[in-house]
Amino acid sequence: MKRINELSAEEKIAYFSMEIGFRSDIPTYSGGLGVLAGDTIKSTADLNLPVVAVTLLHRKGYFRQEIDSDGRQIAHPEQWNPADHLIPLPQKVRVQIEGREVVVQAWVYYIASLVTKWTVPIFFLDTDLPENDPADRTITDVLYGGDNRHRLKQEIVLGLGGVQMLRALGFMIKKYHMNEGHAALLTLDLLSRHKRDIESVWDESQIWDIESVKSLCVFTTHTPVEAGHDKFDYDLVSDVMGEIVPMETLRELGGTDELNMTLLAMNLSMYINGVAKKHGEVSKNLFPGYQIQAITNGVHTYTWTSEPFARLFDKYIPGWANEPELFVRVEKIPEDEIWEAHTEAKGKLIEYIKTVTGVGLDPDVLTIGFARRATAYKRATLLFRDLERLKKIATKKVQFVFAGKAHPNDTDGQGFIREICKIGEKLGADIKLVYLENYNMELALKIVSGVDVWLNTPVRPHEASGTSGMKAAHNGVLNFSVLDGWWIEGHIEGYTGWSIGAPATGATLDERTDEADAEDLYLKLKEQLIPRYYDDRFIWIKMMQSAIGMNAYYFNSHRMMRRYVTEAYIR
Repeated sequence: MKRINELSAEEKIAYFSMEIGFRSDIPTYSGGLGVLAGDTIKSTADLNLPVVAVTLLHRKGYFRQEIDSDGRQIAHPEQWNPADHLIPLPQKVRVQIEGREVVVQAWVYYIASLVTKWTVPIFFLDTDLPENDPADRTITDVLYGGDNRHRLKQEIVLGLGGVQMLRALGFMIKKYHMNEGHAALLTLDLLSRHKRDIESVWDESQIWDIESVKSLCVFTTHTPVEAGHDKFDYDLVSDVMGEIVPMETLRELGGTDELNMTLLAMNLSMYINGVAKKHGEVSKNLFPGYQIQAITNGVHTYTWTSEPFARLFDKYIPGWANEPELFVRVEKIPEDEIWEAHTEAKGKLIEYIKTVTGVGLDPDVLTIGFARRATAYKRATLLFRDLERLKKIATKKVQFVFAGKAHPNDTDGQGFIREICKIGEKLGADIKLVYLENYNMELALKIVSGVDVWLNTPVRPHEASGTSGMKAAHNGVLNFSVLDGWWIEGHIEGYTGWSIGAPATGATLDERTDEADAEDLYLKLKEQLIPRYYDDRFIWIKMMQSAIGMNAYYFNSHRMMRRYVTEAYIR
């Protein structure tokens, strides 16, 4: 407890996220959103920022993925023991759920910077306590599990329970940063504590001091489509949460017909941002009238640089781990040593694949990686739209590495996994394709550093940012991607990688069809990627240097956090 007391002596930024991923053996994340949160916290530690983080415990994780011999995904609970990694805290708080008092306890994990030794605590909220009803003990068990009622209970624990826990621990909070709308209910706790003196206002509807709450809150949205924002029926809200503020006030802040968590967060935040320039524009169209800024995501440089490249950077660019801007000096590194580092990383991936699948990939063949959440808009099967044409282009010249989980309720996503596995069987030995199961942080680093090209094919403009391509760039891996999310900003054709789908005459990028994008993909694979990889290795390595010196230099979480500090936290 002495450590908590020491940390609570200074005003803090409180960072709330439904999922935070910072280690594979603490499986409290599902993918990009959670890993971004983990990278964010690591950078706050490296930059000596006064931050605390709040999330849920998720004792059964998201899920452990198994893919059977028929390509079917099987989801298993990823049970882990918090006591192996976290420290339980004695403080307990209570939230009202369905008219019952639900007790919430916290566990803490300290993120300590390897560079500065600064410490940032992550508090994991847990309802699996003997004081609670059996049903309430499972509220925090599974990330993104259950129905809408269960999700609302989780968001009550995260938002309302999280604010109370920080108060119980003695923290003074300068700003509350909500990473997505899952934590938006924290604003209601703040609102209930920032009432004006009723005698000083004209009528009762004015007693809620909205401006004071807004001055405390920062909101980052990651969802570029209307359907992706959490919404709850008001009858459900009334039944599960009760009235923290009058229902009339809640409707004014969260939406007339149903409680929209994004609207609630935006109406009670002074600073709102999307996670790429394009995403900021899309968000303004989704929510007209709101002032929405854009801070493009980044990844934690030290975490996402493979061992061979870390050694290389230590040799030629000392200080790179905490000053990624030093990557502008990448030209100092001899081309042959860059290729040697890449060859080592590629060899480790190929060795891993051989061990877990029995498939022997060829280290001399152009290897393209695709690892994404398996869902419709990611278009994992776009590459296989014309299988015969792909065979003519890629036979004996290209091999593919796929990975990614589909949500257990996403039958379409699971269908994509099975379809890709079946396509791999059809391609046979001429075009090798593997689908690696149980994609997590550890496997992600192997893939993003071990392939030659990183493929990304989302439907525009549904990729809010995308961070896996940034991780690839930290390892000199070239991006071959649809112009959406961060790649619009990071793409320089033929220098940092290649685009998929330039706009047709008279059309915008967002009007491109699957057919047109597949056509561009095949054409560039045949006429640019394959010839350059096999026939012009020197230029290929120069492009790898450009990816590091132009993309990794900028698209890192240190740069991202400096912008949050100056634009969102200090104001």
